[in-house]
Amino acid sequence: MPPAQLAIIGAGPRGVGVLERLSANAAELLGDRRLVVHLIDPFPPGPGRIWRYEQSPLLRMNSMTEDVTMFTDETVRIDGPIGPGPSLFEWVERLRAGEVDHALAGDLGDELNSLASTDFPTRRLQSAYLAWFYHQVLADLPHGIEVVEHHTRATGISDDVVRLADGGSIRADIVVLTVGHLDAEPHPAEARLAEEAAAHGLAYYPAGYTADVDYTAVPPGEHVLVRGFGLAFVDLMLLLTEGRGGRFTELCGGLHYEPSGREPVLHVGSRRGVPYHAKPGYKLQAERPPLPKFFTPEAIYEIPGELDFYAQLWPLIAKELAWGYYHELFNGHPERVRLGFGEFADRFADHRWDSTEMHELIEESVPGEQDRLDLERLDKPLADKRFDSADAFGKHLREYIEADLARRANPAFSADLGAFMALLSVYGRLPGLVATGRLDPRSQVSDLDGWFHGFFSYFASGPPPRRLDELLALEQAGVVSFLGADMDVTLEDGRFVGSSASHPGKVGATTLIEARLPAASLSRASDGLLRQLLETGQLAEELVRGIPSGRIHTRVADGRVVRPDGTPQPRWFSLGPHTSARSAGAFTRPRTNAVSFRQNDATAREILRTLTRPPRSPGQG
Repeated sequence: MPPAQLAIIGAGPRGVGVLERLSANAAELLGDRRLVVHLIDPFPPGPGRIWRYEQSPLLRMNSMTEDVTMFTDETVRIDGPIGPGPSLFEWVERLRAGEVDHALAGDLGDELNSLASTDFPTRRLQSAYLAWFYHQVLADLPHGIEVVEHHTRATGISDDVVRLADGGSIRADIVVLTVGHLDAEPHPAEARLAEEAAAHGLAYYPAGYTADVDYTAVPPGEHVLVRGFGLAFVDLMLLLTEGRGGRFTELCGGLHYEPSGREPVLHVGSRRGVPYHAKPGYKLQAERPPLPKFFTPEAIYEIPGELDFYAQLWPLIAKELAWGYYHELFNGHPERVRLGFGEFADRFADHRWDSTEMHELIEESVPGEQDRLDLERLDKPLADKRFDSADAFGKHLREYIEADLARRANPAFSADLGAFMALLSVYGRLPGLVATGRLDPRSQVSDLDGWFHGFFSYFASGPPPRRLDELLALEQAGVVSFLGADMDVTLEDGRFVGSSASHPGKVGATTLIEARLPAASLSRASDGLLRQLLETGQLAEELVRGIPSGRIHTRVADGRVVRPDGTPQPRWFSLGPHTSARSAGAFTRPRTNAVSFRQNDATAREILRTLTRPPRSPGQG
């Protein structure tokens, strides 16, 4: 029998993660069948596009070295075998000890030698880790599996043949799309804005992956409106300041920025009007809270009928976050509470999160207001705040960022990390919730995919603290100014005008940058392959009972692609954040039963079963 042919389109960490699971499960499920795996990606296998080495050395991960792994461990609940291996920091330690043989680029030597477990590594170092992981997967392949790399793009699929941009083609028995976030053409409102901007000679940069956008045309000294205050803004801020020759120096115990004179002036605002919270710089002081506690399948099952995310599920999620928070506060800092944890936990379990009784319990048992979890204020820190001037607002926001940095650096506030851990637990359970089909469709698209995903990113996926220190230094140097919440941009008298709900001031500019990734939109995908597959009816955009979500429609249980008529493609699969599974990143924290690892294993096992399943006889149902 000729070998089976499998095409994995997208050879970044997700695609290589699927390859690792194919290898791990082959002994049980592949048998004597031979398999050729074609990895198709113009970028290096392992790192892929996002984590490629060829990007600015200024760009860092927003995870600590100890919090990154590509390997399954004993916590991961999968049917396939566990394949343990080193986290990023453990790999660094083995490299330093000479226990790992991997050639690093010369400019990574200093970082490698000085990196601590709680440092935030460069993306270039993560690229090296992912490249090493890929080579480990290749070295561990069982007999009968061969990998062929194709350093090009896939441009189309028809009749089980994958066409390649270099003119070649591959016959594929099975296709796996691991294409990551979907780059998208501007949505209609952005497209109209771009047309109007062009008509007035203005520069408009739509949403995109910051490291791939060319900002060299932004002139020095130019006043630039920036819409978005998350991780994309942090990257943009660095590329247009330090990336243009400016320098950060320590001065009198604080950070100081020395401009090069080539920087523009960035006026930044967003819906919240504040940057993402800095990552915590401490560990839990008590044992890790037992999670999940309240946001469980049993609790969700008890809610009758269709589920409204914000009205019915958010109270359970909020109680889960509060459980993680107060578990750490009571056990890690008992001197700051009035009740023993046993009594508090019993009473806490009896009350709804949004009840008067819960409010009274927390007021009674937690005397310090700074020790009480206020999720509403956390989500909307500038709500109902209006300042008389841009200067007054700027002063307030500087104080807000300074307080956030102080709190995230002080282990006295490790309860915040308890809430963080609970939020990660909740996020990992959401794909299973979506798979039940019980969510109200509008609530799923607007509340879960919209608001909650934004809240998760804002609270749990923020930048290293150093980045907010740099932001403050840039603001003091006059290179960045804070525009405020509910940022609005209009075109007036041939220029962009930015305003906000935070103060009456306005800023005029000739350049506008959308500092964010595009929202999921298969219908506007800029990738030619996805457009071709959508136009020919081989892929479908997920409809949540008639409401488009923008994602590739897949079967959550095994990643199988779903056709426009609702039937599964028998031999096509897709995994990633912009599929129905709504998974997080391809790598994750160690020992967290990561959903991405579970999805990789389930899909790999289904692929192997499909390859070895006897063909159906004519007329067989």
